[in-house]
Parts: sequence; structure tokens; C-alpha cells
Amino acid sequence: MILERILVTLLLEPGRVLPVTRLVEAAWDEDPPATAAHQVRKAVADLRRRIPNGSRVLVTDGPGYRAVLDEDQLDLTEFGTLLATAKKAVAAKRYQNAVRLLQHALGLWRGPILSGAGSPVITAAAMAHQERRLTAAEDLIGLRLSLGEASELVPEARQLVQEHPLRETLRAQLMIALYQSGRQAEALEEYGRVRELLAEELGVDPGRRLTEVYEGILHERGGLTSSLAHLLPGPADTGAVAPTGAAPEPVAPASAEPAPAEPPRAEPAPAEPQYGEAPSTLPYDLADFSGRDRELRELLALGTEGAGRHTRVVALDGMGGCGKTSLAVHAAHRLASEYTDGQFYLDLRGYTPGEQAVSASAAIDSLLRAIGVPGEAIPEDLPGRTALWQSTVVGRRLLLLLDNASDTADIRPLLPTSSGSLVLITSRARLVDLDSAEWISLDVMSPNECAALLRETLGTHRVTAEPEAALALVHLCGHLPLALRIATARLRNRPRWTLQYLVDRLRDETRRLDELSLGERSVAATLRLSYQALDQTSRTSFRILALHPHGDIDVHTAAALLGVEPRHAESILETLLDVHLMQQPEVGLYHFHDLLRSFAQSLRCQATAEEDRTAVRRLLDYYLSATEKACTVLFPGRRIIPTGVATSSVVLPALADPVQAEQWLAREQAALQAAILLAERLGHHLHAICLARNLCFQLSAGGQLEEFRAIAHVAVDAARQLGDAELLGVCLSNLGVACWKLGQFAEGVTIARHGLDVAQQLGDRETVAHSESTLGQLHSLLGWFPEALAHLERAVEHQRTLGALRAEAESLTLLSTLYEQWGRHTEAASAARRAIRISVELGQQENELAALTDLAFAQTWLADIHAADESLDRARALCDGTRDPGHVALVFALSAEVRHRLGDPVQAARHADRALALLGAKVSALRIAKVRNTIGRYMRKRGDSATALTLHTGAWHTARPLGFRVEEAYALSGMAAALTELGRPREAIGHELAAEELFAQMGVHRDSRRS
Repeated sequence: MILERILVTLLLEPGRVLPVTRLVEAAWDEDPPATAAHQVRKAVADLRRRIPNGSRVLVTDGPGYRAVLDEDQLDLTEFGTLLATAKKAVAAKRYQNAVRLLQHALGLWRGPILSGAGSPVITAAAMAHQERRLTAAEDLIGLRLSLGEASELVPEARQLVQEHPLRETLRAQLMIALYQSGRQAEALEEYGRVRELLAEELGVDPGRRLTEVYEGILHERGGLTSSLAHLLPGPADTGAVAPTGAAPEPVAPASAEPAPAEPPRAEPAPAEPQYGEAPSTLPYDLADFSGRDRELRELLALGTEGAGRHTRVVALDGMGGCGKTSLAVHAAHRLASEYTDGQFYLDLRGYTPGEQAVSASAAIDSLLRAIGVPGEAIPEDLPGRTALWQSTVVGRRLLLLLDNASDTADIRPLLPTSSGSLVLITSRARLVDLDSAEWISLDVMSPNECAALLRETLGTHRVTAEPEAALALVHLCGHLPLALRIATARLRNRPRWTLQYLVDRLRDETRRLDELSLGERSVAATLRLSYQALDQTSRTSFRILALHPHGDIDVHTAAALLGVEPRHAESILETLLDVHLMQQPEVGLYHFHDLLRSFAQSLRCQATAEEDRTAVRRLLDYYLSATEKACTVLFPGRRIIPTGVATSSVVLPALADPVQAEQWLAREQAALQAAILLAERLGHHLHAICLARNLCFQLSAGGQLEEFRAIAHVAVDAARQLGDAELLGVCLSNLGVACWKLGQFAEGVTIARHGLDVAQQLGDRETVAHSESTLGQLHSLLGWFPEALAHLERAVEHQRTLGALRAEAESLTLLSTLYEQWGRHTEAASAARRAIRISVELGQQENELAALTDLAFAQTWLADIHAADESLDRARALCDGTRDPGHVALVFALSAEVRHRLGDPVQAARHADRALALLGAKVSALRIAKVRNTIGRYMRKRGDSATALTLHTGAWHTARPLGFRVEEAYALSGMAAALTELGRPREAIGHELAAEELFAQMGVHRDSRRS
């Protein structure tokens, strides 16, 4: 604490020599010890060691110490510099520049100095700086009020008043902002509140300046003349505060007696007319507006083409923060010259929490005053005001921008009934009952638009210096304009921050919304406005739906989470879609924008914990029931393992036929993977295990082997956590399969043996059989053929005894492959035929395809080429988009060789090209090695030895690291043959000898090998 206090005291007054006695007072609240001076010197020495270049930062100067810092090293120094620059900008009448400087300065503040833990010396200094901060905030509000930003300032001014309720200047500014926004009653209420508070707390009445504001609002005397500036405290000692182009208006210093003033009249955000003599209350246009080219063109086209007999109404809808108001204001300024009788802006506050939306009566009152109708001539009732408004605007070309609309009933009376005017409306929800409106829905910005916004706001040099970080920043901001503007504003305020530094901060999803907040602008606050406009049921549903762990949500998934019928869930989803709290990528599917998901998840609390847990359990129950049904359809004959989980009561989607089941699993795959991880994380281990098992069937069949292995690992961990030995055996067995398919043979053997031991101890014969089958395959791939044969024969025997036909067919296919690798082709054909017969009976097409391929290999080596061609015809008929691409590639590779031998070189070449084209990222290394060797043999037969050499070499490089000795041997043999044919016999000898050694180790005789 002493170190911290001394450092803070020095930094609070950089460049000034502080004697040791002053530092003693700062370090100890009272009664410092006798050794205090010595401890101060010791502390300074310690600080010098801890601070980079500490001896240069904290220097000894005469009787004390002084902090020496560059101007940009300390926020406090930068704050003072910015205030001084702002003062000069005001003096030069560069008011917008002054606003930006003050906003930058205030953005440097992140909380009280030392968070209230300082000594009296520090507290006094901190209070002085806090006063500077508040004065700067008042200066900024004064400038922005004078620039016509009243409605935007109300939330900011109200927050400051709540924090400093006795500060009369802030209260006066809030009253003026409310009054200029057409909220006279609320402005007067603020005076009543502060008068009571001052009397209660201090026993005094409001000061003269505040009273003048109150009386001016109460009696509605006059307009925003120069005297109003006395009631809008501007930068002290700087003089004028006025919009660019307007005559400067003197501002009295805080200590001066204000000149008599006429109170403001009820006008919506008055401003200097910008287009001829037409009144305009449009907010300022963003100088760095970018993007939205298509929507802007559409707006401008609608705004300039003839409107016929009626006023044209164009409305923008979209989620909070997507830039509706910015686009509408930008378009309005571009269109202003078309509407020569006035351009008016009204914030209808349809989504302002804790405040009522502006009524049609109040809105018309403001518009009438803005267009020049005296207050005493305006009727009190809505029908009278509507009639006066409509008659007044006949024949005039007006542009009305109605921002934040939420209710059609409050809009209709404002619409001019004569032709020639344009009404622009923004709303978070599409007001479907607003007849004749032409709607433009804003989505998030495109990647190109986001990149343009970054370049415009940050500068091209910063963006091009970190292109990858720029892309990541756009992604983490969800392509949302508000988020990007906040992020770039933070980067501008922190010139030492790199884009990557901010990206790293944003990657933490738990703090992302906190990072996307700057001053009064906040993504979370903007999204909260839409959320708070919902009824309680929709709010709860919004939060619960965000519990979905990933991706798209259909009505069945939503019904499971919410515990309602699918039709009711669809109504809730559509309600959230209407207010842009959800998105719809296609009919029937819904999802959250990333930042909306983060916001919804931030709403969770202890009070909702039980409700959230129940919803997640319903979701997991639903997914388990749905995957069980889908797997039953797609993988007939598979072993049924009782889950102990009750069947979900939610109506399941259509999963009756293989096409429906396959499409559903493919669409839900990412969500299912995320649900498994969620179940494991929350301790729903049984759900994690059973969901993982079901999904592994699909992943294995589709060749998604890395995903298969990852999910199988999760299942093993969950089984261990659950302490269920039987399920652990099943999970280990599945993980062993994943290892074999990925070519991780040694690990696979260890895992499969562990699974076998567990199953044997429990007497779980199904898992014993599965583990034996897996061990047989792994030993076969390693070239340990006798051991492989023993495991596979035991597996088939167990499965036949158990009546596990599906498992038996799969083991027979593995047995056929073993015999084929061993050169025992007659036995390979026999095992394959038995596997095909069972698979056809079960409708198990995936294994039928594998068995037909094995049969064709055996028939080829037995020189029964026509039979092989028939088997391959049947296999190719099964090769649709749902099959493992590696297996499909193998079918076409062998088809190329067979068709060549049958004298069909054209079709053979097509098959070979198809096989090679399928060797993509999802194909296992095992398949790649075998496919390349197979096509390499075909290439040699057609005389292309150079290509054959390349293919066999590639197969060798793939097979050797895996220990896939059979294909390694065939690759070496093929390389030797190709080299010989290319006239390079010396190189061929070494390859041939290495191949012979491998074949001998495996017991593969020369006369039974592929040639």
C-alpha cells in the first residue's frame, strides 16, 4: 500500500518536485512512524527497480522526488493536453473538433483514482482531478447541446445527474436536453426533484441559473437565442459554443453573473438551417460514414423518385447496433436539398428503458413548433393537433426522420397526407401494420464493408500493418457497425494498443461485451433496449434459447429447451426474429448473432440457475432420443445399449427414412458435438457417453476421423468419471476403432487391449467381441497376420453366438481384408460373400460397400475380372455423397484397373481421375496409401511408369510412418517395377530388396501378391 500511494502521489503531479514530508503525508493517513522518511526513500528505490528505466522516471531533485514522464505516457497528462487543445478548438470555432477532443479526454477515465483507497493527500488531489473531469463533461454536454444533439444526450446527462445529484449545472443541462427533445413535463419534474434534494441535503434553494432554466421552460418564452447559451455551460474561459457556420454565442464563466435570458421554446433539437432558409433539426452526419452502399442507393432512389398522391414512407429495421440511425441520418442529409421546406428529426424513444415512448400528441406538438407554429396556437387534444399539422404541411416538401419507432399507432398521425414529402423511419422491429411503407432490413455489414469502416476510422496504415488481426477483429465484433466503431474508438484512444492486443482481449467471451463499451456507447446497453421491450415470457425464452451450445436451432430443439410444444416454440422464435434478437439463415432454422448470444448468456444469474439446468437436461434428453432414432434407421442391427435416460417428451423431427435421418444428423453434427462437450462439462456423463456413441457411428461412416477420435476420447473420460466399467469398455473399444482408422496403430492396440480386459472382467461378451475385432484389424494393418487372424476368428465366433449380425458382418469384412493382404484370395472372397449376404439382409449399405470392394479385390487377384467388374458396378451404385470419400476413392481406383484389363481405357482413365480427385482432407492416410498403390499399378499397366513411380512413392511416404507394412511393401515393390521400366534398374534393386524383406516378415508369398 505504501509503494502504491507514493507512486500515485508522484504521478498525480508529474514534473513537480514533492518533498519527502509530502510523500510521508500521502503514505500514512495519520501518525507516521519515526522511520517514515527512511521508508519513503526505500520505497522509491524499490519502485525504481520495478519500473522499466525507473531511475529515469523517478528522479531525486533537491529535498524530494519528481516523476519524469513523456507527454503520452500518462493518461492524466494526456487528459490535460486534450482539454487545452479542446479549449483552442472552441476559440477557433472548430466545435466538432472540440467535441471529439473532449470525448477522447473523457474516454481516458476508467474509474476513481486509487479506487478510494488513498490517504487524505491523495484524496484531495483525486478530488481536484475529478472536478476537472466533471467540468470537462459539462463542457462537452454544453457543446453538444448547442450543436443540436439534445435527444442523444438525455441518457448520458441523466446518468451523470444520478452520480452527482447536487450538481446544478448538470441538472440544468439535463432539463434543457429533455426540453429540446420535446419532453417538457419531464424537464420540469427534474427541477422539482433537485429543489427537494437541495432543501433536504443543504437547506438551500436552487441557484439563479437553474431557476432561469425552469422558468424559461415553464413559460415557453422565446426560442433558442443567444441568451440560451448562458444556460448551456460551455468551456470555461473559451467563449463561444455554437454549431459550425453559426454565429458564436458567448458563454459566461461559472463564477460570472449570467445575463438575462429568454427561455428555450419547445423545438426538437434546434440547429442552424443548412439548406437555404429551411429549418432543419437533423443530427450531424458522421464524417467517416462508410459501407451500406446498396441500402444507401435504395434509400436515395426512393427519396428522389416521385411519390404520387401520397407521402412516401421508407422504413429501416434491424438489430440494435446495426447502424439504422446512422444510415437514415446520412441519407437524410444527402436528400435534404430535395425537401426545401424543412428536415426534422424526432427520437420517438420506442426502446428506451424506464421511459415512455413519445406519444403522437407530443411529437406533433414538437413538429408544429419546429415549423414555426406558436405554442399558444397549438390545440391540446390529439385530433386538433393532427388536423393542424396536416393542414399546415399541405403543399410543403418536408423530410421527417422518425427514429426508434415501436408503435404504428403513434406514427400514423405524423404522416403528411399530401404528396411531396418523405418520411424515414427506423425501428428494431418491422412494423408490419404500417401500410404502404417500403421496408429495408439491415443485416450486419459484409466483410468488405467492415474492412472499409476499419480503414476509415483507424487509418489504412494500421489496418494493412495487421491484416490478420483486422479480419479477426471484424469477426469478433460480429460484423456489427456499433461494435466495430467502439473497438476502433478504443484503438484510437490507445495508440499503443495493436489490433492484435485488442483481438486477444476480445477472444475472452466472458468479457467481450465489457470490452465493447466506451463511455455512453455500449453494445450490451444497445442490445438490452431490444431485450427490455419484450414481455417476460419472451425475455425468459431469449435467455434459455442461448443455452443451446452451437449453431442453428430448429423448432424441435427450441421446444426441448423451452419445455413447450414445437408450434409454441416456433411462435416464440418468430417473435424474437421480428425484433431482430434472432436471425434466420433459412426457413425453419434460427440462430443467434455472436454478440446477441454473449449478451443472452450474460443474463444468467443464481436466480435462473435451476431453470437453466432443467432446460439443458431437456435438450440433452431430446438429442439422445433423436440420435437413437436416427442411428436405428441408418445403422440397422447395431447393438442396443440401455441408456437409463427417459425418452424425451418432445416431438421428434421426421427421421423415418435414411435420407431424413442422414440429413438431420449432418445438419446437427456441430451442435451434437457441442452438446457432448456441454454434457461432460456440466457433469451429465451418461448423456455425454451415449450421445458420443451415437455420433461416432455417423462420424466413422462419413470419414470424419479426427472428430471421431476427439468425441470418443470425451466418452472415455466421461465413463471414467461416471465409474461405469461396462460403458468404459464400450467407449475404449470405440476409441480403438478411431485410432485404427487414423493410422495410430500402437495407441489403438493399447486402448483396445484395455477395453478387452475391462469387458472380460465384466463378462460383457458384446464388448469382448468388438474389442477382439478391433485388435484383429490393428494387427492386420501392422502386418502381424497370425495374431490378427486369431483375434478376428474369436470376434466372429462371439458375434455369431450372440446373434449380433451387424457386428459379425463388419468383422467378416475385416477378415476378408486380412486374407487379401496375406495373399489368401480364395478365403478373402468367401468371407466377403458372407459379409455381403448379412449386410444386404440388414440393409447395412456402408458395410455392403466395404464387403463388395473386398470381394472385387479378391476376384481381381484370382483373375476373375468379369466377376470383379460386376462387384464394382454394385459398389459404385452405393457410392453417394454420404459415404466415406476414402472408401469411394478405393472403389474407383480398383475400377480403373479392372476396366483397363477389360479393354476400356477411356472409362478406366475416368475412374482413375475420379479416385484421385476424392483424396482430400477427410480421407484417412490408410485409404490414401492403398488408393495410390492401386492407381500406381493401373498406371504401370497402361505404360505410364513415371506417374506410377510418383504414386507409389507417395504411398510409401504415407504408409511408412504409420507402420502400415503391407502397403509400404507394395509401394516399394511398385517403385522398383516403375524404376526398372524407366531404365533405372540400379535404383530399383534397393527398393525390391526392402519389399521382399517386408513380405517375408508378414508371410506373404510371391505368387499370391498383387501385380
